[in-house]
Amino acid sequence: MKLRLPTADQALPGRDDSMPVPAAHAVNGTGLQPPFPPGHEVALFGMGCFWGAERLFWRLPGVYTTAVGYAGGLTPNPTYREVCSGMTGHTEVVLVAFDPAAVSWDALLRVFWEGHDPTQGMQQGNDVGTQYRSAIYCTSDAQLTQALTSRAAFAARLAEAGYGPITTEIGPAPPFYYAEEYHQQYLAKNPAGYCGLGGTGVSCPVGVSL
Repeated sequence: MKLRLPTADQALPGRDDSMPVPAAHAVNGTGLQPPFPPGHEVALFGMGCFWGAERLFWRLPGVYTTAVGYAGGLTPNPTYREVCSGMTGHTEVVLVAFDPAAVSWDALLRVFWEGHDPTQGMQQGNDVGTQYRSAIYCTSDAQLTQALTSRAAFAARLAEAGYGPITTEIGPAPPFYYAEEYHQQYLAKNPAGYCGLGGTGVSCPVGVSL
């Protein structure tokens, strides 16, 4: 299992052709690809295995659509097998398109922070590898500022509870590559499927008075 990100000369070459994307979300019937409705925003969240992470977000009122894929790496249009090799540099992420008038960015950040353990580095629970690292990739300066603020607030609460430093990557959104069709809304299609997510039990103070 790879615990170090590859350099540019080590990364797999990838390909020019993108992955075929289903026409509609298996749960809510919306499109998985842009364009999204006017006024909607997009962000990418990495929380470990993307199957369970996606389910957390598609359940939220105000979320228009979700899709799983790969981001933060070097290889264009990677396959799942390539990502799992550790030689693409990508982490598994969920694309979330949402209506900020119906669900706040703070609410999404709270689901993110409380839905996994962001102190584990290149793993999440029993899932070990660079593809399981925690990440928030933002599409606006406002998202980025609030994400950084939330990390500082949650880090303080985690430290009080005896956890180590947060290892979550936070930055502008890099290219997003859709995962294979069978991964999209996987736990809706396979209700008894694997979900390795587990939070810390620490409440995130995002959006409340500190």
